Amino acid sequence: MTDARRRVILDCDPGHDDAMAILLAAASPAIELEGITVVAGNQTLEKTALNAQRVCTVAGIVDVPIVPGADRPLLRDQVVAAEIHGVSGLDGPDWPKPTVGLDARNALDFIIERAMAVNDRPLTIVAVGPLTNLALALERQPDIRGGIDRISIMGGAIGLGNWSPSAEFNIYADPDAAAAVIGSGIPITLAPLEVTHRALATTDVLARISALGSPVAEMSVALMRFFADTYRREFGFEAPAVHDPCAVAAVIDATIVPTRHLNVAVETASGLNLGRTVIDVHRRTRRAPNVDVGVGLDVERFWSLLVAALSRYGAPTAG
Repeated sequence: MTDARRRVILDCDPGHDDAMAILLAAASPAIELEGITVVAGNQTLEKTALNAQRVCTVAGIVDVPIVPGADRPLLRDQVVAAEIHGVSGLDGPDWPKPTVGLDARNALDFIIERAMAVNDRPLTIVAVGPLTNLALALERQPDIRGGIDRISIMGGAIGLGNWSPSAEFNIYADPDAAAAVIGSGIPITLAPLEVTHRALATTDVLARISALGSPVAEMSVALMRFFADTYRREFGFEAPAVHDPCAVAAVIDATIVPTRHLNVAVETASGLNLGRTVIDVHRRTRRAPNVDVGVGLDVERFWSLLVAALSRYGAPTAG
């Protein structure tokens, strides 16, 4: 019988919402998670790799390799989001010492290896951090385009940014990599801020997660409470936007994130607009559409999907 699951690599920079993306991808029966590749972004590579180990340790994800990759952008000075994610990149919980190790391979080699693997199912990449790993892998081995059926990206914005007035963090952190990936010709789904700002971890959502009573549920609530404080302080949100699982949800069930096929370009020259995703909503440039851009989110189905995934991690805490 043919395996109907999608082969997925999750490329991330944990990060509070990255942690939730890991948990969703690893628990979904629709996904065969072949690896977690890590990039510098929300924090330095050393910290984001450690954070992936922490999440996988608490969740008992022991059979998915965690593979570190690029420790800096292609051409720019490094930026990190300590004001959003804390000094560790994953502040909030009291973390145990990780028991899940790091894979000895490099993320670039791992992505190339899995994309080139002979398989009746091509590879899907879910990219929820800066796109440096993917850009470098495509540069090193352009033939991997034929082995990747789609890249689902959390990044960009149709309108306002969140790191600068015009740019979302993941794209701003390495705009040159984003331009290379978006221009690669590989089919792309983009979950911009207009989608992910609907994925709010409200008090009702946190109550649903807390009711699961497991260590993973406790970790998730602690993460979201810290995230809520930073989102209230930095953006005036009453609940935090859980961005990255939206890109995973779009792979599990594309109808959760409805899209429009539009032209997307990344601004790499202008100081004020550096990292902006220029999305031609009204097709004024006459450039050919190249990205399936998310324009909505089925909020209830999204949270039902994520809470169901969290429910698969272990029994309630004894007490």
